[in-house]
Amino acid sequence: MASRILVPTDGSDAATAALEHALDIAADRELTVHLLTVADTNQPSITRLGTEVVDALELEGSEIVSDAADRADERGVSYVKDVTQGDPRDVIAEYATGNEFDRVAMGTHGRRGLGEYVLGNVTDHVVNRSDVPVLTVRAAEDARATYPYENVLVPTDGSDHATAALEEAASIAADCGATVHLLSVVDELPEVLDTGSAALSAGVEENVQAVLDEAAATAREAGVDDVTTTIASGSVAREITAAADSTAADLIVMGTHGHTGLDRHLLGSFTERVMRTSPVPVLTTRLAADRD
Repeated sequence: MASRILVPTDGSDAATAALEHALDIAADRELTVHLLTVADTNQPSITRLGTEVVDALELEGSEIVSDAADRADERGVSYVKDVTQGDPRDVIAEYATGNEFDRVAMGTHGRRGLGEYVLGNVTDHVVNRSDVPVLTVRAAEDARATYPYENVLVPTDGSDHATAALEEAASIAADCGATVHLLSVVDELPEVLDTGSAALSAGVEENVQAVLDEAAATAREAGVDDVTTTIASGSVAREITAAADSTAADLIVMGTHGHTGLDRHLLGSFTERVMRTSPVPVLTTRLAADRD
């Protein structure tokens, strides 16, 4: 499990949802959170306060971080406060590299200090560049975020990216005593309008089950006691979010890239869609070979 969590925040509902979930984890695991607000230097922000010339965004950032710190104090969570300037995408991605942090927790939407939404696009940027796993949290009526995790959903296609995500998920599940639910979604018949109604061929199902069985063995070797496997066909993002509901998942863990048994890219292209629609937090991982 993580011992140091980076939590970028702009005070928006989504950023606050990510902060609250990070604090849940930190309080339970006695971890430290690093509260970061970036005053976007791409936006005009210099103003006059009385006779003093000040940076409005930096002042607002200090208030946002102080509010986040108050929430941490209420939970008894240790924290570091940080307000800096720059392009939020680059600054947060830079913070998320190296060995300083073990996790990044971010909302999937957010705003600039002057009212313009920013963290949504910033999150996408960080997810695709972070050296460490990124935990994304939605703020919506249909979203829920609970901890400790009891059920962890892991979509897998057998790729190296999916396997890296599985290893991360297995470590988390073993630590929490959670069940791992392995899901493989086959999108083998794009010409069929309703792929969910099309039966998989015996050969395809056998190959996919072999991938799931290997993944299950990996999870059990990591110390997970309870593992389930499911094969589905149809819209990948829709099947993943549906599985999150049917398994009562508390967390989805998936890689940022992947492929199907038919050698067509699958999981990577759907990760962003899952992040936008998932009813629960989504933890994404990247392979070291993909980092630049």
